[in-house]
Amino acid sequence: MGTVLGVEGDPIRLNVLLYPLGVWVVMAGLAVANGGLREKVLIPRVGDYAGHVLSTALLVAAILLVSGVYFSWTSIGYTRSELVLVGVVWTVLTVGFEFAVGYVEGTPVSVTLGQYDVLAGQVWIAVPVALLVSPLLFGWYFST
Repeated sequence: MGTVLGVEGDPIRLNVLLYPLGVWVVMAGLAVANGGLREKVLIPRVGDYAGHVLSTALLVAAILLVSGVYFSWTSIGYTRSELVLVGVVWTVLTVGFEFAVGYVEGTPVSVTLGQYDVLAGQVWIAVPVALLVSPLLFGWYFST
């Protein structure tokens, strides 16, 4: 795979983006397990809204942990542009996966979009935000 130029002329080496895709698969697995925990354990014990808030907090913590571990262990020196791209890819894959699962389950798009309505008390937006910023945060931190 080749190299393209990113922000401020930073190179983006397409081959180094394969490892973060594997990391995303791990995070997706944790998200599915988290959904099961939410439905089977949290919601029956603390209620629907509190279960969703707690589940979202647990998933954000898992994302930060997995991202932090990956970027602390990898020997790849990512450029800023590559880190931004990893965050964007993780976010797009996650939101796309969420809408695809909703479609397969027959969930109306309006319901899936409603999960992003912070004015209605929804907290799910924290998950894509964590996915977007964690590569840049941890990639920068562990490279300095």
